[in-house]
Amino acid sequence: MNKRQIAVVTGAAKGIGKAITGRLIADGFFVVAVDVDDENGKKLLDEYGEAQITFAKTDICNEKDVQQLFEGVLTKYHSVDVVVNNAGIIRDNMIWKMSVEDFDSVINVNLKGAWLMCREAARIMKEQKSGRIVNIASRAWLGNRGQSNYSASKAGVIALTRVLALELGKYNVSVNAVAPGLIDTPLTQSLSNEVLEKLIAAQPTREMGKPADVANVVAFLVAEQTQFITGQTIYVDGGKNIGAGI
Repeated sequence: MNKRQIAVVTGAAKGIGKAITGRLIADGFFVVAVDVDDENGKKLLDEYGEAQITFAKTDICNEKDVQQLFEGVLTKYHSVDVVVNNAGIIRDNMIWKMSVEDFDSVINVNLKGAWLMCREAARIMKEQKSGRIVNIASRAWLGNRGQSNYSASKAGVIALTRVLALELGKYNVSVNAVAPGLIDTPLTQSLSNEVLEKLIAAQPTREMGKPADVANVVAFLVAEQTQFITGQTIYVDGGKNIGAGI
């Protein structure tokens, strides 16, 4: 790299987002860590130091917040080279039990939030004629019982990725998605042993993935050598997208 590149990562304070942040820092990027979690965001800043990272508390569902985020990054660092849309929430339930509020909240964060981030990134990257966008989707877009809101949001993220690859390709901007499956995060650690054992048993690999497994694919997609890859969805799920292992 001729200059230190600037990467913006949402949902950066813990889990997969934290792993992505650490990997990009290790690869020489300066990371703007975006999250609504003040406490863990400050811990991230303490861990890596101001020479490698800054923390930006941002509600990605809020248009003005997102616009101000990118205006601030551009003013201070003069470019936005990579955007990783990782922030997401779940509100699982069978559809006959799911509230409109739980549907809306998941769509707002997982899809609208990613769309707002992509729109601002696209405006900047189109002008600078370079950039990488990586959207963290999920294997769940293929369908999971009890996740009509979450699965729909992640299917939307994959469709968004494909559209933006078409729209931004001629401006030297690549857009790809990563679809994790069962990953060892604070969320999965909160599941009961019985539920977790069943999920692991359905894996062809009979094990969970690690946040680093996702981070490694993100690092691959933002590397200079992979510019010709765009519009793709890469599964990081131990083969689960092929079918259950039992």
